[in-house]
Amino acid sequence: MQLIKKTLVLFTALLLGTNFAYSKCKDPKQLRFSIIPTEESSFELDLYRPVLKKLKANTGKKIEFYMPTSYASVAEALIGGFVDVAVLGPYGYITAKKKDKSIEVFATYAKKKGYMQKEGPGYESVLISKKGSKFTTQKSLKGATVGHADPGSTSGDLIPRVVWAPSMKTDADKFWKRIVYTGGHDLTTLAVHSGKIDAGFVASHRFDNVVSKGKVKLSDFNILWRSPPVPQDPFVYSGKLCDPIKKAIRSTFLELGNDPGAKKFLDNLKSSKFVAMSDKDYDVIRTLAKAKAEFKKKKKK
Repeated sequence: MQLIKKTLVLFTALLLGTNFAYSKCKDPKQLRFSIIPTEESSFELDLYRPVLKKLKANTGKKIEFYMPTSYASVAEALIGGFVDVAVLGPYGYITAKKKDKSIEVFATYAKKKGYMQKEGPGYESVLISKKGSKFTTQKSLKGATVGHADPGSTSGDLIPRVVWAPSMKTDADKFWKRIVYTGGHDLTTLAVHSGKIDAGFVASHRFDNVVSKGKVKLSDFNILWRSPPVPQDPFVYSGKLCDPIKKAIRSTFLELGNDPGAKKFLDNLKSSKFVAMSDKDYDVIRTLAKAKAEFKKKKKK
């Protein structure tokens, strides 16, 4: 009987130890940080240096930067546990989240108010026409020529097809006389301005870039429709990190607006601060991804 009791005690201890091992959080000596690559990745890394310095001070960890070769390589490094903190694209985030539920989004940057861009952590797809033209309402555009940025653009093609068209109870290919792929939001803006096309869908922050260069003015256009906000790039970390580390990472970014040393970094993003974000904030991307898949199936039939 005594032997059975000792065996049970030992078994319980082993079981608890095993459960503890599985539930133990990750407390690494260093944190690896990565961003989705761009043509200006090296320049962006220089801008990140004061942020990473603050991250090191707040977490008490050595910070190592991982330079990826693609969007996918950032996500895979995060999923594989090689990277602890990262910046992903909105679509890349929901894809990575499917593979690793522990990934947590904690913040993104809030854009400053621009000419068309609203202040906040998102941008919009906006339907514009030239001021002074006969196209002053959405319905007046029936049978007109419209500009889309690119077949792979979220705000310049996907949203017009899967959000705007259903809101008008129509099919984009049937509503318009012709859809022209201009090659970019700036080119769509200029084509509407010159009268080469009757209307166009542009991303609010991309439109602002054209205005900032002095090529057009906001007053040159009619704004006929705005989409629901699309969230900016999510800043994420591995949910396997211990809570004090996650808290320190989160506060580092959320407090950047109060740090004079981060001004150059924020100015590059045309932002004044970071704001807290949750997984639910990216449900709109999931809806768009689902709609895109259904749209592709429909086109194949």
